[in-house]
Amino acid sequence: MITRKGKTMKVGRAKLINRPTTTKGKKYDKFFVYIPTYVARDKDFPFKIGEELVIRIEDGKLIIEKT
Repeated sequence: MITRKGKTMKVGRAKLINRPTTTKGKKYDKFFVYIPTYVARDKDFPFKIGEELVIRIEDGKLIIEKT
């Protein structure tokens, strides 16, 4: 856990996974970021299952936000 702006936040290690898939005879890469359960179930976790998100790279960091 870390404290930022007076709030205690849970911290965990995520993992980037590639699960290639074949569609109509073509192979495509499909990437997933796995978030630890205890982080995703924290009351302050900002996302809900099925919610659309915007992902961008900014200054060498991956930024994930709600649309």
